[in-house]
Amino acid sequence: MPLRRVPGFRHFWMSRAASGLGSAVTAVALPVLAYRQTHSPLMVSLVAACGTLPYVVFGLIAGAVADRTDRRRLMIVSDWLNAACLASVPLASALGVLTGGHLLVVAFASAGLGLFFDAGVYGVVPDIVGKERLAAANSSLQGTETLVRIAGNALAGGLILVFRPAGTLALDAVSYAVSALLVRSVSRGTYGPRGTESTDSTGSTGSTGSTERTDSTAAAHGTAAPPPPRPAFAESVREGLRFLRRHPTLRVMTVVGTLQSFSGGAIVGQLVVFADRGLGIHGSDGRIGLLYMAWSAGGIGGSLLLPRLRRRFAAFPLLLGVLPAGALLGLAVVRAPDWRLAALALAAWGSAYLVVLVNTMTYSQEVTPDALQGRVNTTRRMLSSGLGVPLGALVASALTVRLGVRAGMSVAVVAVALAAAVVWSVQLRRWVRK
Repeated sequence: MPLRRVPGFRHFWMSRAASGLGSAVTAVALPVLAYRQTHSPLMVSLVAACGTLPYVVFGLIAGAVADRTDRRRLMIVSDWLNAACLASVPLASALGVLTGGHLLVVAFASAGLGLFFDAGVYGVVPDIVGKERLAAANSSLQGTETLVRIAGNALAGGLILVFRPAGTLALDAVSYAVSALLVRSVSRGTYGPRGTESTDSTGSTGSTGSTERTDSTAAAHGTAAPPPPRPAFAESVREGLRFLRRHPTLRVMTVVGTLQSFSGGAIVGQLVVFADRGLGIHGSDGRIGLLYMAWSAGGIGGSLLLPRLRRRFAAFPLLLGVLPAGALLGLAVVRAPDWRLAALALAAWGSAYLVVLVNTMTYSQEVTPDALQGRVNTTRRMLSSGLGVPLGALVASALTVRLGVRAGMSVAVVAVALAAAVVWSVQLRRWVRK
């Protein structure tokens, strides 16, 4: 059965497309509004920082909340609150009380609410499509996200002219309201934590010993087994961390995903500088946009490629080939003497980049018990989006200042090569043990 016919997935996919399009517009409009409001470059940087800071601040908390509540309800509430948060900007602007501090609060709160929404997604998607279709579902969602991001960025300039930056954010508020209604219409599955499964280091699931004793006792008395007691919140957080730390393959793939995100932060953070100093594309030259489009288009290609690759290769062996290829493609970008060659290499590198990220995310959802989905996957995202991306951008910019832009871009290549070395060293140790 095609994914579009899976009950609930079509509405869920539409909800992600709607809010993703609005967020892509806001990604352009909010910095523009911040600069027009304050005329401060520092304020623009602070707005950007507020968009990633919630991953570090709330990463562990959001996962624990998602695993302890009705995930579908958490997602709906997050969307409605995000709609209200963004709608406050055009309202304050119309009343003449909009300030730079208000924009910082909105940037931080909107990203934080999005994180809580995503914490619910990690458990809901497997519940809708089943774990055997996760690769196809995640690829569809990621490919759509990339496509609407391209469209939203392209639309943003015209929308800002028509509605002004503050008014443009009202459109994003509407997109979150639409998303909330669509999620509400998704056929109800489990959505909450099952809490009765554990997964060993190989990813197999089974009942815990205490649960087995409870079940056998209940069976002897002819009654249903009571649910296991819910751990304290802090212990709930530690439980997710323990699972991630003790699962050897997932632990390695988390390191790989963080290194891959580090490389993405370095690439995107230095692409404008690379175009200017490395490829001779200056000022408002439209070819800069083509470079960004090449990277995003490559991501769409990767989303289409991953399901086919996963049908032929398991998650870990897939990395053995894709990561070295990504490092070579990154080197081709850094060494490219012409913008056309750089664009082609960027597109190919973008495909490899997305294959790695979605592959690691899918594997994590496949081997993680339902009751731990939020905690394990938000921890992974905290490491990648919260730490990897900004750290990659920071290190690349520092090297660009000291050694030149090609040295700064090379940081991304080194990170991917290091990820390839990690997976190959693990694989070689496995072969030696056999």
